[in-house]
Amino acid sequence: MIELYESQRAMRNMRRAAMQRGVVAILDVGSSKIACLILRFDGNDRVGDGDGVGSLAGQSGFRVIGAATTRSRGVRFGEVNAMQETERAIRTAVQAAQKMANIRVDHVIACFSGAEPRSYGLTGKVAVQGANVSEQDIARVLSACDVPDFGHDREVLHAQPVNFALDHRSGLSDPRGQIGQELATDMHMLTVDGMAIQNLAHCVKRCDLELAGLASSAYASGIASLVEDEQELGAACIDIGGGATGVSIFMKKHMIYADAVKMGGDHVTGDISMGLQVPMATAERIKTFYGGVVATGMDDREMIETGGDTGDWEHDRRTVSRAELIGIMRPRVEEILEEVRARLDAAGFEYLPSQQIVLTGGASQIPGLDGLASKILGQQVRLGRPMRVHGLPQAATGPGFASAVGLCLFAAHPQDEWWDFEIPVDRLSGKTLQKAVRWFKDNW
Repeated sequence: MIELYESQRAMRNMRRAAMQRGVVAILDVGSSKIACLILRFDGNDRVGDGDGVGSLAGQSGFRVIGAATTRSRGVRFGEVNAMQETERAIRTAVQAAQKMANIRVDHVIACFSGAEPRSYGLTGKVAVQGANVSEQDIARVLSACDVPDFGHDREVLHAQPVNFALDHRSGLSDPRGQIGQELATDMHMLTVDGMAIQNLAHCVKRCDLELAGLASSAYASGIASLVEDEQELGAACIDIGGGATGVSIFMKKHMIYADAVKMGGDHVTGDISMGLQVPMATAERIKTFYGGVVATGMDDREMIETGGDTGDWEHDRRTVSRAELIGIMRPRVEEILEEVRARLDAAGFEYLPSQQIVLTGGASQIPGLDGLASKILGQQVRLGRPMRVHGLPQAATGPGFASAVGLCLFAAHPQDEWWDFEIPVDRLSGKTLQKAVRWFKDNW
């Protein structure tokens, strides 16, 4: 626990140092593409010129000066699968972005999907020491949260206080300086598979870069795609990527739940490849140009040439109707949405006051997906694009870049997390001791 707390604090300090130097890189490690954006900070915390950017906003005086993407290699289900392949892909993306920005970067903030995220809601309560609430009281109440035994092979990725209560007044976002006797907090903690984090960190280090921050791509997509009202009143962001689909629920401008489904657009492409017996590259092209999930009367007559270069003239000149293609794609898309629905039900999403659902990510662009999603998920569904940030090239404004843009906002304006406060070390070591005692009681 202490090691994790210390390493997260070290990353936060690195991020601060990088921002003072004025340049930091953003790395979105996905299953289908690896995107790198380079941000330049001009140092003053001025609000952006009229284009609001969600709750973390007040565009902290940054602009994108370099952007590059490359096809992802060595990443499956959002996790590093082949280290050397991923290292080469990251180097390619970072070098191309550096060339465009004409500057060298040393620090990157990375995000990834997958890694089996699990959400926990924790509560803590302490008596206020002075007349009014100080920074130290906040540190004490956060350390008083009873952290569950989430397993030694898992790491905490986010630990954010989402609500404070002072005596009988709840719903406070920042109680510092207020007068009261008893301070309580609700904290959302997200844990992920430790090996996935270590592999990514090791991969970034092998590229001669320093890791200055880590985030869940479901969280980053939510920051970028949900408008301020949705973040405040309650909304879910469904980020349908290539190899994994991220689910995050926001309330009161904080993420209160996150999960992932190990399916995405690549699985739809794989189904087309097998169903039509064409290579993956051809299947991807057919999906992009002709794909859909809702068949109409015209689709029986619209014929698609599959193409191919096998040398067998008959085989390469085959045609299929668009209705057949939709018949292949729809079951897989329905399966992904059913899995998402199971995750939302498990999180108690139907009890939120507002139940807006926003679809984003590269695979959310399949025509008719929003209509199908509203039938399966049973709520109002809209397609989300990432907020505009200064200097972002036109090619990087689509839904596929939601997590990369969200990571820019996270880098410029991070929300308070557990490790931003000076937690008393005796509390931390006490926690570990409590765990040891509990284990001893249970096992002997």
